[in-house]
Formats: sequence, structure tokens, C-alpha cells
Amino acid sequence: MKIAIVNDMLLGVEAMRRAVVSVPGYEVIWVARNGAEAVEKCAREQPDVLLMDLLMPVMDGVEATRRIMAQSPCAILIVTATVSGNISKVFDAMGCGALDAVCTPVMGPHGDMSGAEGLLAKIRVVGVLMKHKQERVAPVELPRPSTRIPTNALIAIGASTGGPQALAEVLAALPAHFKPAIVIVQHVDVLFAPGLADWLNSQSRLKVHPILPGMRPEGGKVWLACSNDHLVLNSDLVFCYTQEPQEYSYRPSVDVFFESAARHWPGRQTAILLTGMGRDGARGLLMLKQLKWHTIAQDEKSCVVYGMPKAAAAIDAAVEVLPLSSIAPKLLKMHG
Repeated sequence: MKIAIVNDMLLGVEAMRRAVVSVPGYEVIWVARNGAEAVEKCAREQPDVLLMDLLMPVMDGVEATRRIMAQSPCAILIVTATVSGNISKVFDAMGCGALDAVCTPVMGPHGDMSGAEGLLAKIRVVGVLMKHKQERVAPVELPRPSTRIPTNALIAIGASTGGPQALAEVLAALPAHFKPAIVIVQHVDVLFAPGLADWLNSQSRLKVHPILPGMRPEGGKVWLACSNDHLVLNSDLVFCYTQEPQEYSYRPSVDVFFESAARHWPGRQTAILLTGMGRDGARGLLMLKQLKWHTIAQDEKSCVVYGMPKAAAAIDAAVEVLPLSSIAPKLLKMHG
């Protein structure tokens, strides 16, 4: 796998380089010291994965990500040492097309490193997505419908690349009195998930809650998966996290949550699949459609990456394919 590094700090570059070359088959093809240099180098030699810092001279990582995704798109991971003070920039970069974010590995005085495995795990996930993005979605087996009586309506949303900004746009258009429970599964590392909840709170009139085990999806609130395990609803309609299935690349998985909702949440509800790389969520969306849920996929033109909604559309999992700007009005028409 060809990997490029964009970082103006020599120690950060060296830590990432050592982590990358420790894996057979991985190579660093170039290094850029700022975003402008990265845009130029990416146009000349496109990597499989680009490790992008946020804060750099000349051009920061957000603008560099935007330009690269417009001119010579590739898989971009944000790798930053300053998460807490720049959380909004992380989500700005993800809105421009970055796949995920992870902390920069730290190299000790004796050459030892911490944080390398987290970076390598993210690179492996990107490799799996690149390898399998054209595979067909497996057929679904419908569960037996629940006999429970719902206490409120449920809107389930899955998103990945470009998701933070897409979610912010949808939530910003909903009123404070909106009654359904909204449950979001966004592909983001657990280290960044609480910051995403805070950031979405600043965009929404509805309160966004990080999900802890044992909570219930109460109406009139937004619930965000905050774990590197999979979010599920159990038979008592209580949120839980599970490590199974182990083989799923993205954690939390949209498919796993959609399928748990299909098994346990009663009645005909609403499910939405937003922008993202790969095909996570398509299978679960099809299951929900077959159970008569109203399923929506974001359209190609408004997606940062038309992967997950494309996979859903390809298997006819969506009742409607809508531009991002039309999703909130549709929800208001159905549930307002």
C-alpha cells in the first residue's frame, strides 16, 4: 500500500514513517511539510492513503483535504496530536472528505512508540474498504417482527465520510419540538465521538446525547454512538455495545445497528443512509425497507463520497433517494 505523510513536525513524520514501514507491503512514497505542498504532490503521485495533519503553515489540513478531494481524490486520514483544542477542524476535514481521524503516534527518547497500533488499525480499515467496495451486498434474512408497542417514533441514521457536516445540516433544520428519537451511527473513533456530540449540539436545537450502555432512545432527543464497538438495541429497547461481529471493518457499524432495530423496534419507522465510503448500512437498510420502514438514501450529487448510499441504491434498499437539503423537510412532513 502506498502511503503519503503530510506534517510539518519532524518527530511526527518520523513516528508515522516508522509505524508504516513496520508493516510488510506498506511504503511511504512521499512526505509534504504543508497542505499546499501536499496538493501538488498528490496531483503528481496519488497515494492509496494520505495521512494528513491539521495545523500546518501555508495551508492547513482542512483546506488541503478539500482541494485534494476535488482535484485528485484519495483516502485521507486525519492524524493529529492536538485533538481537544481543534475538534471542530477534525469534523470540518471529515466534511471535506477525510475518512476518519486518529492521534499521531508519539516517539519516545529511546525510539519506542505509543499510538502506532491505532494508526495502523485505521490504515487497515481503509485498505479493506478499498478492496471490497465493489463487492455485492449479501442477501438479508428478515427477523420476526416485534410485538412491542412503541413509545415514540424512531429515526435511524448512518453516515461516514462527509457525515459530520451532513448530519449538522439535517439536525439544524429540525425544530426543538421535533418528537421522534434520532439515533446516529457515524464512523468515527471513540476518542473523537464525544467531541462530535458537542459539535453537533452547537448546530442543533435538539439535544445530542453520547450513548452509554443502558440508555433508552427517548423521543425528542438525538442519540450518538460513542464506542469502537457496535451499537445495538436489545429486546428491551435498551442501547448496548457489542464486539460482535468481529469481522466488520468499521466500528461502530451502521449495518449492525440497523439490523438490531429491525429485530427489536416495533412498527414502521424511518432509516437514512448518508454520505460515506464503502457499503456499510446498505444491507441493514434493505432489511428495514422489507419490513416496511421508510428508507432514504442521500443522492450522489450532494454526497462527499457516494459509496454507502450508492450500495443501498444498487440493491433497491431505499424507498427514496433525496438530496441532503430535502431530507429534513421530508422528516418534518412525516413526523412534524
